[in-house]
Amino acid sequence: MRTVLRTTAELAMTAGLVLALFVGYLSWGTGEYAHRQQGDLHDDLEQQWNAARTRKLAAAGARQRAAAAPAPSEGRAYVRLRVPKFGSSYRYTVVEGVGVADLRKGPGHYPGTAAPGEIGNMAIAGHRTTYGGPFERNGELVRGDEILIDTATTTYAYTVTHKTVVRPNRTDVTSPVPGKPGRRPRAAMLTLTTCHPKFSAAYRLVVFAELAGRRTRTAAA
Repeated sequence: MRTVLRTTAELAMTAGLVLALFVGYLSWGTGEYAHRQQGDLHDDLEQQWNAARTRKLAAAGARQRAAAAPAPSEGRAYVRLRVPKFGSSYRYTVVEGVGVADLRKGPGHYPGTAAPGEIGNMAIAGHRTTYGGPFERNGELVRGDEILIDTATTTYAYTVTHKTVVRPNRTDVTSPVPGKPGRRPRAAMLTLTTCHPKFSAAYRLVVFAELAGRRTRTAAA
């Protein structure tokens, strides 16, 4: 009996150590990977923005209206996301795409959903705990909180209207009019989706916001 108890205790200790290492990897290892990827995406975004500003200046000099830049290919940097409530250091480069590899880099823009400031629904997904947990604090957002989306020359300010928890199959939350597939949109909206509760993928926490304004963004901002 003593041998059985000793063996059981050793197995429990080993299992505990393996679990601790796994949790450590989820919180630190994946976060470090996302941090490196965000650095690469930041550089990619700055290059795109510099090119966009050059095109805008050239168009202005020719007295032509600059065309809106198309969304990049999946896996590349698209826009920057900021939430003032979470502090000045909270800023993530959003990648185009919501595949597994995309979301390991940071928040991802659902392909086919609206562009910043566009009538319709700009939908963005992000991890809540692993890979840096960019949307870890989304549960703290309340009505009136501001969410900022930066492009090369413009900052779009959205304000939170409400949030909800849905099952993973509720893909209609990313429709042009959230929750109403087929309905024609009349406003510019933003939707953030993430797993719920923390450390589980049983549900989705969804935050909805509407465009409140836009302002010119300088290269240094």
